[in-house]
Amino acid sequence: MEKQFSSFAEFYPFYLQEHSKSSTRRLHFLGTGLFLVSLVWISFSGSWESLWILPLIGYGFAWIGHFFFEKNRPATFTYPFYSLCGDFMMFKDMLTGKVKW
Repeated sequence: MEKQFSSFAEFYPFYLQEHSKSSTRRLHFLGTGLFLVSLVWISFSGSWESLWILPLIGYGFAWIGHFFFEKNRPATFTYPFYSLCGDFMMFKDMLTGKVKW
């Protein structure tokens, strides 16, 4: 049975544990960064028909990290909202040096 988290603050340490390998964290960072750049580009260009690519960019890199390097199941499948928040929090924490590259 999967653990139930009552808050994101409780979930985030688990999320970081699931990203123990630097290759996984770096792929997440790349995917989240490309997601953000693509979102800005789509917004300014008005290419709304390109929105479908955002989940592929964001999750594609992340899932490669989980399946090939981390060898675990992405938290997205069990905790979709907390996991999405974790992606952006870890991105910020990597930018600020709080989470190791």
